[in-house]
Amino acid sequence: MIVPVILCGGAGARLWPLSRPDAPKPVLPLVEGRSTLAMTLERVDQSDLFAPPVIVTGAAHRGPVGAVVDVWGKPARFVLEPMGRNTAPAVAAAAALLGGDDLMMVLAADHLIRDVEGFRATVKAAAPVAEAGHIVVFGIAPTGPATGYGYIAPGAALAEGVGRKVGRFTEKPDAATTATMIADGYLWNSGMFLVRADVMTAELAAHAAEVARHAAAALPETPGDEVLLDEGAFARCPDISLDYAVMEKTDRAAVVEAAFDWSDLGTWPTVLDAGEADAAGNVLQGDVTAVDVAGSLVVSTRPRVGVLGVRGVVVVASDDAVLVTDRAGAERVKDLSKAIQAAPEKVIGDFARHYRPWGNYQALDLGATYQVKRLVVNPGKRLSLQRHRHRAEHWTVVEGRAEVTIDDQILDLGPDESAYIPRGAVHRLANRGAVPLTVIEVQNGSYLGEDDIERLEDDFGR
Repeated sequence: MIVPVILCGGAGARLWPLSRPDAPKPVLPLVEGRSTLAMTLERVDQSDLFAPPVIVTGAAHRGPVGAVVDVWGKPARFVLEPMGRNTAPAVAAAAALLGGDDLMMVLAADHLIRDVEGFRATVKAAAPVAEAGHIVVFGIAPTGPATGYGYIAPGAALAEGVGRKVGRFTEKPDAATTATMIADGYLWNSGMFLVRADVMTAELAAHAAEVARHAAAALPETPGDEVLLDEGAFARCPDISLDYAVMEKTDRAAVVEAAFDWSDLGTWPTVLDAGEADAAGNVLQGDVTAVDVAGSLVVSTRPRVGVLGVRGVVVVASDDAVLVTDRAGAERVKDLSKAIQAAPEKVIGDFARHYRPWGNYQALDLGATYQVKRLVVNPGKRLSLQRHRHRAEHWTVVEGRAEVTIDDQILDLGPDESAYIPRGAVHRLANRGAVPLTVIEVQNGSYLGEDDIERLEDDFGR
């Protein structure tokens, strides 16, 4: 049995404005209305090959990531990072958690692979190589001289009969170099690894001792199905990728060429390339109208977007921000995201969708003494038991069924039914049903800030 270790972190700044600190890119519906995390879970959903996965993600992302896992409906373990420390510490913590000679398959949650059977067949064929003590990296036959990927030079054939020793790693070469490498038979480095847990731990100890030591120390003595890594210990891990920490130094690296398609959805152009294009080469998602447009990506999660008479553009409209660039500029969206994060809060906006462990909320309108929000509560989840000193609230159910607690009263509300929560009342909103609950909340009061929440009891330890 192979244990999938799914790395579900990263800021995803190159996919601004949809990817935000509380909305990581693996949970976004980027491809045909589906998230890459959901598709990754489906790829490892084969009980005679894969054990339940271990998902490594930020503690702040437990809510949106967990919601995707809940929809998948299968068992999973969580390793929650108190802060991001790149891939080497994440893999080190997972390897220490598993221990022994279990095979671990390290996967990124933001990769797109449509050939599921080809993926599974390649992993199964590579398993004996990993069992023999190699760290198997899956190489992808290049489709062009991409400069955003690492490259692998295959070396001598292995005794196991599948794959080759890694001759050399080259990280993101320039365009002229990539053309030469492709002619020489180099493969793209997919960032997917298959290895025994004890081999990974030993190689980390040999080549990145600080990572191995502090990641192991961050684990609790008796880890359960949800592990919160110790903040002090994990913070001492160097911020370094697995490629730099281990793969470029180890003599155990082997490469197996993938017999499946692969794409790293890290930028808007890669989302365009992965989407279902119309006859003019456009990928249109959401409420979009395009006239005399070709080779473009236009995405809207809320407002109507009209695009006219352009070629090769990327337009992405979220609840509170809009990106407009050409394909070349879309490779530099990370720089724009950094500039916007440095701007005053008013520029960033107050109307983004904010994700919480129970679901999400979004401001719809805001005045001096009132605010209107849409709350979406995931099945089986509930907000904290709380009260407000400065505002009253009115909840109206529009979808699903709500269990509403107001002091010593419990109400069962359906669509078009509502409840009034006076200032100072102890209250809670819960979704006991099997479908998402949507509630419109109207706040009235002298102060409407999120810090006017006194939590009396909380399922998520906030």
